[in-house]
Amino acid sequence: MSAVADLRAQGDRLALYIHWPFCVSKCPYCDFNSHVRDGIDIDRWLAALLADMAHEAALLPGRKLGSIFFGGGTPSLMPPHLVQALIDQAGKYWRFADDIEITLEANPSSVEAARFADLAQAGVNRVSLGLQALDDDVLAFLGRAHSVAEALAALDTAQRQFGRVSFDLIYARPGQSLEHWETELSRALAFGTGHLSLYQLTIEPGTRFETLVRRGELQPADDDHCADLFDLTRQLTDAASLSAYEISNHARAGEQSRHNLTYWRYGDYAGIGPGAHGRRGNMATERHRKPENYLAAVARNGHGLSVERALTPNTQATEALLMGLRLAEGLDLADLAVRTGVPLGALVDDAATQRLVKLGLITRNDRRITVTPAGMPLLDAVLAEIVAIEPEPTT
Repeated sequence: MSAVADLRAQGDRLALYIHWPFCVSKCPYCDFNSHVRDGIDIDRWLAALLADMAHEAALLPGRKLGSIFFGGGTPSLMPPHLVQALIDQAGKYWRFADDIEITLEANPSSVEAARFADLAQAGVNRVSLGLQALDDDVLAFLGRAHSVAEALAALDTAQRQFGRVSFDLIYARPGQSLEHWETELSRALAFGTGHLSLYQLTIEPGTRFETLVRRGELQPADDDHCADLFDLTRQLTDAASLSAYEISNHARAGEQSRHNLTYWRYGDYAGIGPGAHGRRGNMATERHRKPENYLAAVARNGHGLSVERALTPNTQATEALLMGLRLAEGLDLADLAVRTGVPLGALVDDAATQRLVKLGLITRNDRRITVTPAGMPLLDAVLAEIVAIEPEPTT
């Protein structure tokens, strides 16, 4: 089935994202909505998340649920009975696809790995492990609490308990050579895992690492070295039949993250929990970020919404381009024009497109535009060149 046919076959499929905002500690590179708390009232959180889910279900009736994703924070800290209650309730609101993907992000600690069997019993069928590195010194630098040995034991447990497993690694770290990354990634590929998320270290605003860079105490890898590391990553993963289907995500055939494909293909998804984003047709949603504010909003309003914003056709088209061109499959421009009502000729800058085609950074036919492997390391610059949509005037 082609990518376009596969997308259309999804039909009325919906994705559900559930955010668990709590972590044991805050990593110095992390800008996600995560919080450290001494005590968590599980019953109160279950009631709040169920109420928030009910609100979204009432606005999205009759849909088929293709995926559920427990993100965070550290969802593997959730008691399995809480996970099961949320999955069970989702099944009462929406029809589950026969091949529904239910993913939970997990830290690879021995404490959390001990819950994997119960989480699988609760309905989780895919786990995403935050290994981040295969070097104990690097793990300490990244602020991770687990060791390499502990992480590999957790990976082994995960691959026995779940049908599908993914893990993350962070590369382009300060001082990391091509040789070191080749050794580390080759070792990771030998584990036989069907999906890898391989991210270059980025210095995000508001993080501890950003403070260290500002003080001159941390020197990020330079752009040329990052490009060389990116090329090496593609070579090694291609050779292992884990080709990149998205700029940072690699999978064997059939092991792509269906949930994340919903985002990148600009499908609908309900987002509940603190800080969760969602999209219902032409409506973007955001929840209150701080856990206490979220709980107060649910108690007050029956949901945790802080923002509910109508998306104009031009905004939808722009967002769909920015997301879809991250994918190796590219984007069907004619389909996007029909979906958003923005004329086909107004979606991309033809002159810029022709110039980048000649440079080998993109391909383009009458319908489809795709960023090439050579263009992916320059994706931000490519998008700035070709996305031609003008914002609607504000009133």
